[in-house]
Amino acid sequence: MDILPYNRNDFGPGFTWGAATAAYQVEGAAAIDGKGPSIWDTFTHRRRIRGGENGDIACEFYHRFESDLVLLKQMGFKAFRFSLSWPRIMPEGASHVNEKGLQFYDRLIDQCLALGIEPWVTLYHWDLPQALEKKGGWTNRTMISWFSRYVDLCTKAFGDKVKHWMVLNEPLVFTAGGYFAGIHAPGRRGFSNFLPAVHHAVLCQSEGGRIIRRNVKDARIGTTLFCAPFDPASSSLRDARAAARIDALGNRLFIEPALGMGYPVREVPFLDQIMKRYGRLGDLERARFDFDFIGLQNYFRMVIRHDWFTPYFWAREVSPRRRKVETITEMGWEVFPESLYRMLKQFSEYPSIRELIVTENGAAFPDQLRNGEVADPERTAYYRNFIAQVLRAKREGINVTGYFAWSLMDNFEWSEGFKPRFGLVHVDYPTQKRTIKQSGHWFREFLTR
Repeated sequence: MDILPYNRNDFGPGFTWGAATAAYQVEGAAAIDGKGPSIWDTFTHRRRIRGGENGDIACEFYHRFESDLVLLKQMGFKAFRFSLSWPRIMPEGASHVNEKGLQFYDRLIDQCLALGIEPWVTLYHWDLPQALEKKGGWTNRTMISWFSRYVDLCTKAFGDKVKHWMVLNEPLVFTAGGYFAGIHAPGRRGFSNFLPAVHHAVLCQSEGGRIIRRNVKDARIGTTLFCAPFDPASSSLRDARAAARIDALGNRLFIEPALGMGYPVREVPFLDQIMKRYGRLGDLERARFDFDFIGLQNYFRMVIRHDWFTPYFWAREVSPRRRKVETITEMGWEVFPESLYRMLKQFSEYPSIRELIVTENGAAFPDQLRNGEVADPERTAYYRNFIAQVLRAKREGINVTGYFAWSLMDNFEWSEGFKPRFGLVHVDYPTQKRTIKQSGHWFREFLTR
């Protein structure tokens, strides 16, 4: 192992180090023990995924979680971020409770605690019960009531053991991908779906926080947000304004209502349609919640240029390949470590945000299998360089208190299927054999020496 320009102690004794997963991406067990179908079950079985793949089996985490947690511990992590599957707990979405689903997560939480691993729970990581999608899903305002029942149930069931809670995972991605572009479940498109989905997610984000606060003593409550620097492609005013519009959508759309600032309509005027069409008196106040921390999830930056042919946004990305970027991940993303520092700095400038945690960061690169070992030097370098940017932010006084690697293991990567591998642990899907990669061994050296 190379000698680092920093070590674990530089981050302070209270800094949290963890790895993350999400239910649909790893659990499998898609239709056993009372679990109902999610929108991702339906979406993938309509062969909407590259190669016709789905998460029916995934990593079999539902059956293998005990040994997988041992691997997490072996790599030196003290925290595990995972999500609860709403349709595993409430198959019909808002009524019947599946006791076997609750029992599974109870066992998972107990095993974390037995190993000295702190459970960090995400309440919603994209797997909406299909029964609720049939009623309109996130475009239906009743979602606030449905989500509130689910959060109330989960926090009462696990609140005595779990003290770290995240309400939503990347609401921009599941609303834009699932209700505007149609590339994610449930595959709907257009502003008439996107705008109400955004508003109802904003309201659920704050309402979920209030329910956790009421039900869980000493809870640490957050929500997690996609973020990225959006840089103009040139010094022209048009490109600068295009980048500002995409920044408002990509980085500000969900955090500013929670901070009591409303939607960023000055930069993106069409967002005023949210309140005109779907808002009610008191909604902007209802959208406010004083989160204990904000989880930031950064993987890359984007370069934006003005484009007359993209209505409403008037902007498009200049792809990394077109810019001849030297290092690009399997997802086609530019490797730009400073992006994480810049997002920590940008969000720290909101006076109401007291604490930031990197709740996802990682990269998909091809693995090199040799003699039973898995080399992934590009991923290892990615982590080393991005974590250095976290320390840079911390040394400048930004209150960043934790870092979660994405992800613990290779998994089902949504619309991309199983091809991109983000894991610190390699999964051979036909046999489900696990092998800690070079990047996982790097973390073990870093976190335990």
